[in-house]
Amino acid sequence: MNRTKENPHACKMCSKAFVRRNDLEKHILTHTKEEPYICETCHKAFSQQGNLKSHLLTHTKEKPYVCEKNSEAFSQQSNLRSRLLTYSREKPYACKICSKAFSQQGNLNQHLLTHTKENPYVSEICNESQSTLTNHLQAHSKEKPFACAMCSKAFLHQGDLKRHLRTHTNEKPYSCDLCSKAFSLQVTLKRHLLTHTKEKPYACEVCSKRFSQLGNLRTHSRTHSNNKPLSF
Repeated sequence: MNRTKENPHACKMCSKAFVRRNDLEKHILTHTKEEPYICETCHKAFSQQGNLKSHLLTHTKEKPYVCEKNSEAFSQQSNLRSRLLTYSREKPYACKICSKAFSQQGNLNQHLLTHTKENPYVSEICNESQSTLTNHLQAHSKEKPFACAMCSKAFLHQGDLKRHLRTHTNEKPYSCDLCSKAFSLQVTLKRHLLTHTKEKPYACEVCSKRFSQLGNLRTHSRTHSNNKPLSF
């Protein structure tokens, strides 16, 4: 075990050591999968009390974490940390025209457009005309300038990064007006709404039976194709 004078409380399962015993007790729950902290609103269970407190904010819409730079408020502390990184991070991407520096390549790409109004640019790869050549070339080069500060996963577009961050924060900004169920993605909310409207937009091409969810249609398609789902 990695017990030391500085960290006297060691976990017998993985040898990780802690300064305080209560930190060790909380850590052990990650091994036992015990979830003693339960949300009284939706009954979701958590292994850590801090995770429960963060989850409760999704019900109250409270935003207690405020950025000192611009007063922007967040419901999750991790979201505030991500915002602060945009201020504290080094700026290695410099504009060759005006020397303005940026923390992310994508931000530099957008800035470069302010120096020219000419349109269009032509991609040497596919000869397609583009008003934003830098973004277009990223699609060819597979460059992913938007990196997650929590797990380092990178994305081509900033919007994809924002959606990914919700997997860390459990933020669910899209709420159903009919039953108050919340979702992290707008597309998931749209699919959920079909359960209230009884709308069935997905039709089987073989027998015309209709379904509210695409996944249900795919499952049904196996009955026509020897257990092989049809392609959509």
